[in-house]
Amino acid sequence: MKTLNLWHTPYREMWERQRAWQQEVRSGGEQLIVCTEHLPVYTLGKHGKEANVLHLPEGVECIRIDRGGDVTWHGPGQLTLYPIVDLKLLRLGVKEYVSLLEQAVIDTLEHYGIKGERVEGATGVWLETGTPRERKICAIGVKVSHGVTMHGLALNVSNSIAPFAAIHPCGFTDKGVTTIVLELPDTQAVPDVAEVAARIAPRLETLLTQKQ
Repeated sequence: MKTLNLWHTPYREMWERQRAWQQEVRSGGEQLIVCTEHLPVYTLGKHGKEANVLHLPEGVECIRIDRGGDVTWHGPGQLTLYPIVDLKLLRLGVKEYVSLLEQAVIDTLEHYGIKGERVEGATGVWLETGTPRERKICAIGVKVSHGVTMHGLALNVSNSIAPFAAIHPCGFTDKGVTTIVLELPDTQAVPDVAEVAARIAPRLETLLTQKQ
């Protein structure tokens, strides 16, 4: 399994590349974990509701795409991770795969002293679950075709949360959004996206391949 770091990539370009990589993996090519940081864009899942897009900032588009989930934002300071892996080869079901994505994020957050958690019925990673301050730090949306994955997770690292005010993130109207930087003590060094990628990618690979 190979990790690729492709920073500051336009979303449509990366979407096309994912399709090509998915075909290659389906044909026996090397499985990938792709780490990127997009230019600003909103994406809306195939069953997402357009009503959850409240308004679009000037010059920023919203693209309807073929993953699960509702609407989210991608942009500088956010780590987006796209595993292109063969679930049949890894002997994983889709639900187990999504759970491993969440676990990789939870383990990475733990390094920074942040307690990530799951919420029943709400894919992704959250903080202070079950409280009025419940907030999301990582969104997850995937597509699986003939057993091979694409799309993945978006972990808020150092990005502004202001762009999320233009949407109901992931379709929720009563939950907040946060980032690693917002959760760190003032005395702790601020990680950049590449540093977080260097932690989460090998952890995810370990989790994905532990059955082999």
